[in-house]
Amino acid sequence: MVRKIYKSIAEHPRMQQIGPGLITGAADDDPSGIATYSQAGAQFGFQMLWTMIFTYPLMVGIQMVSARLGCITGRGLAANVKAAFPRPVLYGIVGLLLVANTINVAADIAAMGEALRLLIGGSAHLYCVLFGVTCLGLQVYLRYETYVRYLKWLTLGLLSYVAVVFTIHVPWEQVVQGTLFPDLHLNHNTISMVVAVFGTTISPYLFFWQAAQEVEDLKAVSARNGGGNLLPHAEAVARQHLRRIRWDTYLGMGFSNLIAFFIILGTAATLHAAGITHIETAGQAAEALRPIGGPATFLLFSLGIIGTGMLAVPVLAGSAAYAVAESFEWSSGLDAKVHEAREFYGIVAVATIGGVILNFLHLDPMRALVWSAEMNGVIAIPIMAIMMMLAARHDIMGQFVIRPKLRGLGWTATGVMTVSVLAMFATG
Repeated sequence: MVRKIYKSIAEHPRMQQIGPGLITGAADDDPSGIATYSQAGAQFGFQMLWTMIFTYPLMVGIQMVSARLGCITGRGLAANVKAAFPRPVLYGIVGLLLVANTINVAADIAAMGEALRLLIGGSAHLYCVLFGVTCLGLQVYLRYETYVRYLKWLTLGLLSYVAVVFTIHVPWEQVVQGTLFPDLHLNHNTISMVVAVFGTTISPYLFFWQAAQEVEDLKAVSARNGGGNLLPHAEAVARQHLRRIRWDTYLGMGFSNLIAFFIILGTAATLHAAGITHIETAGQAAEALRPIGGPATFLLFSLGIIGTGMLAVPVLAGSAAYAVAESFEWSSGLDAKVHEAREFYGIVAVATIGGVILNFLHLDPMRALVWSAEMNGVIAIPIMAIMMMLAARHDIMGQFVIRPKLRGLGWTATGVMTVSVLAMFATG
């Protein structure tokens, strides 16, 4: 019976349209992101909820640009950058992405290990190794379509943060007031938190991942149709893909910001209300919730950290692998066997195992979070600008260059990130 229900849901036409956008959006709420949102809720209460509404259209705009680039050109983001810009630009961006992603993997795996330790006891370091090996094994040994199906279902783990809110008392009038009319003082702490939330929400690895997954989807469709080349797209086929991308991205980014909204809301209604305003890690937030929200709240929060980590670590490692492999024209793709794409899987292993090793070097999780957030914020700006220029070029996009509305939204997102990074350095 359960299998029949699962199959009927999985084969539903709408579920078939959900893919790169949903997974990308859900991966944005990784354990490092959960720590940032928990800090926002604990420190500022309901006054940071507005950021989730403000960033939603910006996320949609820039992620839609990256998805369109992958779908229309049949190449990942790094391959498109390589075709249009000097090599030093490409290598600089990809190198920074690899370092930032590896540090982010380390912070996420540390949070997962700590969450499991809080739940069942034992060694957090041992759990870090187990999580790292599991994530790596899933990427290496599962076929792409099977792997993506598991990733889709892992996104449901994030709903635990919605459930948390219904296990506690929430003053909804204050929530509405804080969301629509926030009372904030523009000092160093406030600006730094806004920058952290923006940097966590709009991250470079998401651009590379969604573009690469659009290419993977094209390969999967091609394989189902006998291996023919689907590029260049016929106009009707391309517009069908673009409609699916629009639906998928709206849904994925909406899901991402909804979960982040509930994380801020839940920690504001519990930790901030109890006077706990200093949270450094997602695990610390879960532990602090135990005496305040009760066992159910603690359990849901901890399970959410593990679930989203299992989703985010492969996305972080995979996006780095796609970027490096495309830069050197190596075979790549989660649908390839190990012997067909050794270098690609080698980068996946380096990023994942490197993240595990960093946890044995007494890495401060908070510093790791700050480093990755700062690097992501800095490299996001040139990547977003390059994406906008590529998507407006007729020699790359043909008749599917982005229209003025999407172009304006994308450049607005780029401008907001630029202001955020400048504010970060000015107030640092």
